[in-house]
Amino acid sequence: MSEISSRLHQVLDSIREAEARAGRGENSVSLVAVSKFHPAQAVLEAVESGHLLFGENRVQEAVEKFQQVRVHAPEVQLHIIGSLQRNKVKKAISCASCIQSVDRIELLEEIEKQAANMDKTVEVLFEFHTGEESKSGFDSLDSLLTGVEFTCGAPHIVPKGFMTMAPFTSNQQEIASSFKKLVWVQHQVASRFPNLDLRELSMGMSNDFALAIAEGATLVRIGTAIFGQRVY
Repeated sequence: MSEISSRLHQVLDSIREAEARAGRGENSVSLVAVSKFHPAQAVLEAVESGHLLFGENRVQEAVEKFQQVRVHAPEVQLHIIGSLQRNKVKKAISCASCIQSVDRIELLEEIEKQAANMDKTVEVLFEFHTGEESKSGFDSLDSLLTGVEFTCGAPHIVPKGFMTMAPFTSNQQEIASSFKKLVWVQHQVASRFPNLDLRELSMGMSNDFALAIAEGATLVRIGTAIFGQRVY
């Protein structure tokens, strides 16, 4: 078993343990293995262990890497999790099935435009600003509701839920407060759009995923604990 494979299984075991402690159902939380700054071979080592869902921050890196990966593993799924510029949307859609970091109406407009040109549907998560150190994300419920409403008339966008970045701190109460705020946002939006399936909550990374799971995360984004320190 490779080192990456060993760490991957350790992380998955930790996720299952956190689910149990939180009274969550087994496999109610999915792992997005964040492979940024690591080569295609590292991704393929994780694939060989049975993992198929990955996350990347930078579009150009993702395109080049996953073109190589899909030669050997066409079934892998890729989520874009980093801040996305409008001029990178076309490339992002070409390689990813989900964009987790949708933070403004203009980005939604570009996603719909480019997805329509490709005759492709794209899943999105709405990023909401819950931590003072993060500048990304919708910063008010009203602006978020406007974004969600836009997707109701965008046939190539499939809204799936919400994402946030917790503040980078050792203060567990601050981190938990960030996660609780996203759960609150989910409830508020779902009550206004009952016909949408907005169940996904992407929150929690290597240092706080257990707390995120306790607060309701359905997706956790973990990189360093699997792949180690960045390679490039």
